[in-house]
Order: sequence, then C-alpha cells, then structure tokens
Amino acid sequence: MQILSIKNRKSDIFLALLLTVFIISLAVVITVFFKPLYYFDIDYLHISETTGLSVDVIRHNYDVLIQYQSLFYQGTLNLPDFVMSNSGRIHFEEVKRIFEIIQITCFVSGLWSLIMVYRRLKQKEYRFLRLTSLFAIGIPTVIGFLAAIDFNKAFVIFHQIVFRNDYWIFNEATDPVITILPEAFFMHCFMMIVGIVMAISAGLYAYYCIQKKRILQNT
Repeated sequence: MQILSIKNRKSDIFLALLLTVFIISLAVVITVFFKPLYYFDIDYLHISETTGLSVDVIRHNYDVLIQYQSLFYQGTLNLPDFVMSNSGRIHFEEVKRIFEIIQITCFVSGLWSLIMVYRRLKQKEYRFLRLTSLFAIGIPTVIGFLAAIDFNKAFVIFHQIVFRNDYWIFNEATDPVITILPEAFFMHCFMMIVGIVMAISAGLYAYYCIQKKRILQNT
C-alpha cells in the first residue's frame, strides 16, 4: 500500500507539472495571437500619434507579423510598410522558432495531459488538480513579482537569456518596425499571460474543492 501511495504521488506530481507546462504554453499562444490586445494598445499607447502612421497601416503590418509567427506559416517575413536590416530579420526568425516550439509544446502537452486527466477523472482521482493549481500559480507569481519591481530590467534579462546575440536591440533607423512595438505592449502581454494562467489555476482549484467536498459528503 505504501509503495502504491508513493507511485500515486509521483504520478500526481508528473501530471501536475505536465498540466502546468500546457497551461503556461497555452496562455502564451492565446496572448500572442490575440490581436485585440494590440488593437487596444494602438489607441491606449498612442502608437499612431507617436509614429505618424495611420491605424490601418499599423494594424496591417502587425497582422502580417503575427501571421508569420504561426506554426503553419513557413514563408519569409515581408512587412509591407517597413524596411528591415539583416539583424532584424534574423531576430524575427529566432522569435518565430521560439514561438513554434511553444506551439508544439502546447499541442503535445495538451494531448498528453488530456489522456492522463481523462483516466484520473474516470478513477475519481483529483489530487493532481490541487498540485497543478499550486504549480501554475506559483511560477507566474514569482516571475510577475520580479517583473513588477522593474519590468524594463526583467525585459532585458529575459532577452539576454533567450537570445545568444544582441539582434533584439533594434535601431529605429534600420528597423523602424520597433516603433509600433513599444515595451509597454509587451508588459501588457505578460500581464495577460499571468492573468490567463491564474484564472485557469483558480478554476482547477475550485473544481478540486467541489469534488473533494462531494467525496467527503458521500463517505
């Protein structure tokens, strides 16, 4: 019985970690492809006024950039209203590869999680839900706290860790597309990712509590 209990705990931890990976990657995918957030920021951050470009031009170029990030798009990036330096193009290619990995991770971890969760729920095992909510809330909370202290510094450190070059440091003269991608927009993206993760985590924990209460009432 003790060995079985240990195995179950290990299985719970593994599934909770797998679900956490899925939840975080899903939040990133949703945020990246959720264009209304950027459309809102065009007005909120006064991007049109600061760049001198029309809202339609900004939207169109952003749409092209986001389409390029899709796993299903394998062409080259051609922004209709912006020139790009070689280093800028390389950076966007690197970003695309990262997002493709995240999209694949989301699909694989989601499918794997779905199979395991189905089996657990069929067995009326719910402990993994509590662990998942703790893991999923804990990770973005810690990162969010550090980012809240100094988002600019966190933004720089993130790029230094993820990228092996300094191509992410754009020059407006050679890569003017950076003017329509203010740092505040990325902060809003980060906030949305954290919000999605915490909302899903809260939902899982609430479901765990409901099921736990039902089990106790039936014993």
